[in-house]
Amino acid sequence: MLGWIHADDGCSYNMMLCESQVLVMIRLGLEIRWKEPHTEVTRMVAAVTKRDGDSVTVSVTVRLDGPMLESEEAIQGALNEAGMLLEQENLVRFDTDGSPIQVGPVRLTSKGQSPQVYETPYGPVSVERHVYQTAQGGKTYCPLENDARLILNATPRWAKVVSYKYASLGADSVVDDLRECNGRTISNRYCKMLGDAVGTFATAKEEAWNYELPEFDRPVASAAVGVDGTCMLLLDDGWRLAMTGTIALYDSEGERLHTIYLGATPEYGKEAFHTRFVRELDRVKAQYPDIPYVGLGDGAADNWSFLSPLTDRQLVDFYHASEYVGKASAAMFSGRKRGKERAAWLEDRLHRLKHKQGAASRLLEEMEQFAASHTIRGQQLLSGLKSAITYFRNQKPRMNYSYHTGRCQPIGSGVTEAACKVLIKQRFCKSGSRWKEEGASAVLSIRSLKLTPGRWSAFWKRISQYGYTHQSA
Repeated sequence: MLGWIHADDGCSYNMMLCESQVLVMIRLGLEIRWKEPHTEVTRMVAAVTKRDGDSVTVSVTVRLDGPMLESEEAIQGALNEAGMLLEQENLVRFDTDGSPIQVGPVRLTSKGQSPQVYETPYGPVSVERHVYQTAQGGKTYCPLENDARLILNATPRWAKVVSYKYASLGADSVVDDLRECNGRTISNRYCKMLGDAVGTFATAKEEAWNYELPEFDRPVASAAVGVDGTCMLLLDDGWRLAMTGTIALYDSEGERLHTIYLGATPEYGKEAFHTRFVRELDRVKAQYPDIPYVGLGDGAADNWSFLSPLTDRQLVDFYHASEYVGKASAAMFSGRKRGKERAAWLEDRLHRLKHKQGAASRLLEEMEQFAASHTIRGQQLLSGLKSAITYFRNQKPRMNYSYHTGRCQPIGSGVTEAACKVLIKQRFCKSGSRWKEEGASAVLSIRSLKLTPGRWSAFWKRISQYGYTHQSA
């Protein structure tokens, strides 16, 4: 990571970079000579010139001439070359001196040093490191890989970069992006393998790693809780319903402060998703036990059976209700000449529904009376009015919008419905995409961490603290 650049003279620059705990000083000697375009432009040399405790000095010389773009790409290559040297130094400091070590109750002795190639943000690095084993043989153990928090054969930063991109892009697109933007070449198979490893580990640690809520500059006054489903295409089972859930925190003015996103691949019965969601909600309630929790949904019966025991009040999404009032208005004021009358009625009834106590009951009664006393021409109009009456009959107990608007509490489930798009559709429903459950679950875990503010960085801090353990799919 580039920290600062200071110009000493016209062709020499001092640059400070930091990687983990190592202070790095790089001097770039830039020899500039103008030549005809499209001539050979680059000669790169990088070498460690000094070691002083935790400080490492690397010298990089780049010869620049020719087109600007080619020179910039030469600089990128030179910095990657320097980065590989520094990462080699960085990795070695996590190795042992070869002395016997104790891992839990087991004593291990070194089998000597052997070479291993590790992937870094700058390129592959070969390191001689100690590998340990018990006196009886069996599985080997590498302290360097454990203490440096490597994931597969990748450094933490490289695993973080690749998995972050893979959560949003297909493997082929990630490979193209890294090659074009970072000068790094990896295979799409490796990209998927590394991304899946990070996501599977995130899923495994979801229960144990209790992510703290951020500090807010205003008090939390209410919470909206919602679940919803959307379809994704599985390789073996075809189109199935994936689940999303959100827990949104609001201030006293009704402004959203924070949202926790949770997603799950298709499962029969939704038991695993419901267990995870309840665990997440319980953590929020433990921190904010005195605020009201409002369950918001689109009207599906199974949503209410799940949300009712978890929330203080339940509310059907106001905008779903509005759509049904719109269908009723089309039947009650049919014909082009009644367009203005219809619009005025619709605006008035929606305003009452939103702000007046008992408005849902009065509106239902009005629709029922109209249906009983008028002959409605057109099957579509009649069907629309009937569906509105049915919807209001079923959802009327969850239409007390005036209570919530008067307290600046949410009345719409848009946050949860948007989660269906940002968690599921944008990544899993690209053209031609079909998923295996394990791969989809891994990517979905990463997307949930990315979308929930603060969680992605918190996840990697915990890896730095506790390390990585390979999880079987």
